[in-house]
Amino acid sequence: MKPAPFRYIAASSVDHALALKAEHGDEARFLAGGQSLIPAMNFRLARPSVLIDINGLGELAGVERSESGEIRIGALTRYHSLERDSRFLTDCPLFADALPHIAHPQIRNRGTIGGNLSHADPASELPAIAVGMQARMRIRSAIGEREVPASEFFQGLLTTDIQNDEMLVEIAFPPPTGRTGACFMEVARRRGDFALAGVAAIVTIDAEGRCSQLRLALCGVGDRAVDASAAAASLIGQPCAGEVIETVAAEVQGMIDPPGNVHASPDYQRHIAGVLAQRAISAAFSRAGHAA
Repeated sequence: MKPAPFRYIAASSVDHALALKAEHGDEARFLAGGQSLIPAMNFRLARPSVLIDINGLGELAGVERSESGEIRIGALTRYHSLERDSRFLTDCPLFADALPHIAHPQIRNRGTIGGNLSHADPASELPAIAVGMQARMRIRSAIGEREVPASEFFQGLLTTDIQNDEMLVEIAFPPPTGRTGACFMEVARRRGDFALAGVAAIVTIDAEGRCSQLRLALCGVGDRAVDASAAAASLIGQPCAGEVIETVAAEVQGMIDPPGNVHASPDYQRHIAGVLAQRAISAAFSRAGHAA
């Protein structure tokens, strides 16, 4: 398969890229890693008339930390750069768990975090991590910029809050906190396949070893990343163990409505989500204890 005809423009700066997007609107797409866009174009599921290549915009890549400890990742940062950044993986351990699950090394060498999040595939790991970590998305247009919480950024299947003249330029994650552990787990048919279900858990404990905060997000079980943190309310103030975790898993299973697919029925996805929730919470709680 070959893509439909299109015009190719290499952007010389972020302002140039945004001006082109303002000019061409929905007819234009940004080209970064191209790991999702190019296959879609080859199958003619996407037919942009203009491709704006932003690969030369180095200012959109890299990891920075603010004075407050907030971690900011440029949208053009590639997976392999994050995999090799030991300080980043220490500060954001969910990425350490999740990155090896994303496709294969060849894909991670080219794929970008901004491209992944902008594509908004509900089976992808990074949207769930962004929701679980309460990330903020910095979005720019030719006339200004704004920030959107990850929980509001993803609006449905392959749909985000990005408007036709805008581009995701940066993702901001809160600074790491003490006595906190995190874990990401998923089940897929084969290594590198999209998850049938995946769970990201972040547990913070108090001085007595009881859960003081728990964030829970799921991928693969809805039309977007699912924030299931409300299901963990019964764990607050208690050790993360035994029947309490089983109750949380049951709450998670009751609040999701998996779509099912050719590889897994909705009931199987719901079952896997519950099992993974138990395991991820237990692992995150254990890691929080070691971090205390």
